[in-house]
Parts: sequence; structure tokens; C-alpha cells
Amino acid sequence: MVIAFDIGGTKIAAARVGADMTASEIGRVPTPIRDYDAFCAAIADLAGPGDEPIGISIAGVVDPRDGRLTVANIPCADGRPLAGDLEARLGRRVRVLNDAKAFALAEATTGLGKGHASVFAVIVGTGVGGAFVLNGRLVMGATGSAGEWGHGPAAATRTGAALPIVRCGCGQPGCVDTLGGARGLERLHRHLSDIEADSPAILAAWQQGEPDAVRTLDVYLDVVGGALANTVNILDPDIVPIGGGLARNPALIAAIDAEVRARTLGRRATALCVPTEAGPEKGLVGAALHVSETAPS
Repeated sequence: MVIAFDIGGTKIAAARVGADMTASEIGRVPTPIRDYDAFCAAIADLAGPGDEPIGISIAGVVDPRDGRLTVANIPCADGRPLAGDLEARLGRRVRVLNDAKAFALAEATTGLGKGHASVFAVIVGTGVGGAFVLNGRLVMGATGSAGEWGHGPAAATRTGAALPIVRCGCGQPGCVDTLGGARGLERLHRHLSDIEADSPAILAAWQQGEPDAVRTLDVYLDVVGGALANTVNILDPDIVPIGGGLARNPALIAAIDAEVRARTLGRRATALCVPTEAGPEKGLVGAALHVSETAPS
């Protein structure tokens, strides 16, 4: 049994996850984003008494060298060695993992990637993220950022569109992340057509053939498909499960898949990018799996 957490900027959700990877929710509370002691106390309260190990999926990058977090939407935890601090406080083993990596590990083990040797799992939600699982194990990289395909420069080489240059949360200007998620799609539509609309409305207009939305999605697919095709060329995965809010639109994921397969070196006759759900349960399962993956031998 593992006590697993899925932590974002608005809520902390906790569940008991058994050996069969079934999650039974314990509870959820708002995330204390400004007070680190209150943040750790909230985790401790949800974990309760006991000695079960704790696995945490969090919306931030964990540096494998010292365990410190880089997490923009929970300022009190930024730069903190969360796992070490919680272990000292609770006297229990704690493992902390980036939420995209938790999603990837769950997807590769129990989801669409099950049975595949190489799985590049992608999140397309508010922003974008990703992680690579090879032979059942996460590829972390030297600094914990392996698989983060959204933090390279955005380009529209097929359409030749002039893109808005926006400073990304990582500090760099013009990252794919600034255009690839739901907020990025909205930003791109505003830039190209001077129309203010949310992502569901833009996608609905695109599917109805509205010219401004069709133009926006053509450029969006150029940017996102090109960036994903670069990553697919490097990793050459068996499958690319895509989760997150935008993955709930099957037509969008089918269009991304067509764009990626048209722009990769290795030709594929069947779908590579496939939609899946990246809800809290995937984060909880991935966090629990990471505890098992890093268990002392």
C-alpha cells in the first residue's frame, strides 16, 4: 500500500493505492501555495498515521541531484527539497515526481502504453508536458527534465506564420509551451484573427469550418506537430498517448497525429498519437508506481 498524492496549484488530492493500482481516495484540500509549513502540514494530515511510503505527483520539475523542486504555481515549495523535508517530518519514505512523468509511468504500465517497450506520453492541457518511459522505467535525464518537449522555441515552418513571442514560465521567450496548450491556442487565435475566444469555442468553430478558426488551427498544428515530430524523430517511440484537457477533443488529436506522422522520418501506417484521459487517478497511480520503482533493494 502506498499513500499517493496528486498536487497542483489549486488542490492536494490523496488516495491509498494498492498493489493492483486501484486508487481509493482519502480526501482533498486546497493547496497552501504561500506557506511551506502549512503545505507540508496539509500533506501530513492527509497521509495520517502509519508507515506506508508516500508518493507525490506534482506540477513541477524535481532535480534528481538534490531533490529540489522548480514549481511556478506553488511558490512556497519552489527550490525546496520536498521529499527530504517530508521524510524528516514524518519518518516515512517519500518520493516526489513531476506530474507529466507520473502520467507517463501510469500510462506505460496500466494504460495505452502497456505492452510497448517505448512510450512517449504527452500532456496537452493548460500548457504542455511530456515524459519518456523505456522498458518500463522512466528516463529522468541529468536534471530531471527529460521529455519536456514544450521548452524549445516554437516555429511555424510549414505555414510561415509570424508567431507571438511570449516569455514562458521557464524564463525563456517563445517556447512551444506558450502556444501549445489551451491558453496558447487562445493566444494564437487572438494574435492571428484579433478574436477573443476560449479554446472550446475555437475548436468548435474549427470543426464547423469557420475560416478564422481553420487558419488558427492550421498554424497551431504546424507549431505543435512540428515540435512533437522533432521529439518523435529523436526518441522513435512505439506509441504517444496524449492526455490533458485538449485531448478530450478526438478530432484535434487525430489532426495532431496526422501532422506528426507526415513530418517524421520513420513512416507509420497507423496512428501514433492517441488520446487518453490524464485525470487525477493517473497522477496518483504514477506516484505510487514511482515509489515501487525506487524502492530500496
